[in-house]
Parts: sequence; structure tokens; C-alpha cells
Amino acid sequence: MTMPNIKKSAGKRGPRKRKLAEEFPPGEVFTDLLKKKWKLGPVIGKGGFGCLYLADVNSSESVTSDAPYVIKVEPSDNGPLFTELSFYMRAAKPELIKKWISSHKLKYLGVPKYWGSGLHQKNGKSYRFMVMDRFGKDLQKIFEEQGKQFSRKTVLQLGLRILNVLEYIHEHEYVHGDIKASNLLLGHEIPNQVYLVDYGLAFRYSPEGNHKDYKENPKRCHDGTLEFTSIDAHKGASPSRRGDLEILGYCMICWLSGSLPWEDNLKNPDYVKESKIRYTDNVSEFMLKCFTKENKPDEIARYMEKVMALSYTEKPPYEELREIFLQGLQDIGHKDDGILDFEVSLNGDVPAKPKTKRKLVAASGTATADEDNAEIAVDGVKNTKKRKPASPKIGATKPKLQKISPKPKTNLKPRKRVQKLKSPE
Repeated sequence: MTMPNIKKSAGKRGPRKRKLAEEFPPGEVFTDLLKKKWKLGPVIGKGGFGCLYLADVNSSESVTSDAPYVIKVEPSDNGPLFTELSFYMRAAKPELIKKWISSHKLKYLGVPKYWGSGLHQKNGKSYRFMVMDRFGKDLQKIFEEQGKQFSRKTVLQLGLRILNVLEYIHEHEYVHGDIKASNLLLGHEIPNQVYLVDYGLAFRYSPEGNHKDYKENPKRCHDGTLEFTSIDAHKGASPSRRGDLEILGYCMICWLSGSLPWEDNLKNPDYVKESKIRYTDNVSEFMLKCFTKENKPDEIARYMEKVMALSYTEKPPYEELREIFLQGLQDIGHKDDGILDFEVSLNGDVPAKPKTKRKLVAASGTATADEDNAEIAVDGVKNTKKRKPASPKIGATKPKLQKISPKPKTNLKPRKRVQKLKSPE
């Protein structure tokens, strides 16, 4: 599993100078604000802001490779973790998430749970830390392994899960502002679950129920990740609910088609902005630019049309948007079964479909960081640690698929969309 990619946005906020993260030895004990003690394991991720450690509740035992938590640590005068903590402490407490899951009759909700935080003093220096759930592989890595294309069924089910997340955080007064594959992580124990992480750009759009006014700020233009960010963000306006849904739409189109029309000129933020604005009033042209006429996913077009028609302060019709995706699944002969049909199985839990004609690599050759303890992902810290090849014995069962071609899967490239969209995964 990999750490989420560092954002590539122009005009990205953040301090110009940051203190380098100091590594703590395994066994260091942190005490959170509620006096609960946590023990650090090895470093499993590093970024410009801080370090990420495996962690567990403090005991006489060492932290093992199957530890269920991670602790994110950074110097206390750095900014991103402070921003994230504001969100997590208000909106991601386990009891809040549990209550929402029950009241909305969900199987799970892809919001990371907040387990604790505090300040840790050492050698006269102060460090801020936060305890989080442990996660698995990020979708960007899987997307690249699949030749930069997901099946229509998988994309629609991802859309449904992310809509649930967005409705939850929106109802708790926040917007995310940076939805993308590298910020979507699979569950540590259940790979069919997907979680939206990295709340470093989260914005409290409606404190105490009072929606912020639309106001463009030239100093904040293009916040987020350039190819996916919303038109509002391009113009320097504070992120809003419609912006989150717009970003999700761009992501789904990219996951289905393999690219977006403006990807050829990402060095020019204004070009990207104008391209998105041009397609706002002509979603049909946008879809034809990304798909063949015969294989245009009508449900994605309907979704984008609804989202583009929303006003800045308007509450989105979440249930209507979910129904659009559910109808899309029905149109291709599927239902929302909760299974993310990636071609290569993860931990032996999601086998590829035998009907798939593409070049496949057997599941036993696919490593996850939970197995080799090399990488883990949460909330925007990028791991630079290289991973050793996994043992072929890692995985629950023997793979049912054999290699169809001896060529490495790095040669995979997006194929004809006709085959891609009509081939159930």
C-alpha cells in the first residue's frame, strides 16, 4: 500500500518553511488528551510534514506488524495536522460515525475514525500527534496497475460509497476539497471497503449552520489537485458541497475513460479552469470528448448535469444522485453488491472475473503493505520507503487465474472503450 500522493496543485496553501520530522524509536509511549497511552511501532511513512508510525494501545508487548492503528506525528508548529484535527475532533469520533451508520442503515461508512490526539514533549521540543485507523492500499496504485481504467461496475460502486461519505461530512459542516484516487484507501482487514482520507484542505463551510458566502480570493486560486479540483476552487472561492460532488464526477470520468480532456496542459491552471467552465453548460460535449458515442455512460452524464446545476449554498440531492448510480448498475446488469471487482485480487478476497480477456497477473504475486509492513497510508503523508517483493505465499488462497501473457503488467495501457465498458468485471 502506498502513501497518498503529494498534491500537485498550483497555489497550494502551507507554510514556506517546515521543520523536518524527527523519528521516534519503536516503543516510545505517547499520552493523549484523555490520558490514554499509545505505543509506537516502526516508521511506515514519511512526508514533508511528519512521520507515520504503526501503533497500538500501550502494553508490555512490542507493537506488531498487524497493529490496528497508526499515529501521525509532526512538529507542533506545522499546520496541516492541526487543520485535520479540527475536522476529526468535530466530525470523526467513533460514536458519531456509529450513530450515522445505524440511522442510515449502512454497512459501513468510509470516514476514518479519530481515536485520540495530543502533544508529546521530547528534548525540549513539542510534537502534535493523532491516532487513526490503519488502512490498506490506495486506489491510485490499483488504478495504475489496471492500465488506468476501472470497470463501470466498480466506478459506480465507488461513487455510491463516496457519496455516503460526502453526505456525512457535509452534514457535519465540512467539505473535503481534494477527492482523488490517492486519497481513497481500502480497508486494512476488508479490502472491499473504501475510505476517504487526507482532510488537510477540509473546510468548515457552514459553522453553526451558517453557510459561508461566495467570495473569490485570487490568493487561493486552484486549491486542491489541479486536474480534479472544482471550478469554485479554480476561482479562489471557498470549497462547498457542490464542489466536492463536481470533483467526484471528474474522478469517476477519469477512472472510466483513463484520462480527462485537460490533462495535456496541466502546467496552465487557467487553461484547466476554462476547459471545465466550457463543459459546464455542455455536459454532452464533455462526455463525447471522454467516451465513444456508443459507450457513453448516461448515468455519469445525468449526475454531472445535476451537480453542475446546483447553486453555491444549495444542499445536494444525495438520494437522487445515489439513485442515478444504482440505475446505472441496473442498466449494465449489475446490482450494488458492495464488491469492488478489481482484476487482481487483494489478500485473496476479491478474485478477478474469469471472463476478463485482459492480461492478468495472479493474485499471489500481488503484495500489500499490510503483509510486508513496508508502506501504509493515511491522511496525506507520503511514504518514501521502498518495498521488497512479496513472497508468493502471501494471500489467503491460490489464485484462480493464470497469466495469459508473460509480459509484465506495467505494459498494460487503456484499451478500446467499447470492450472496457461492456465487459462486466
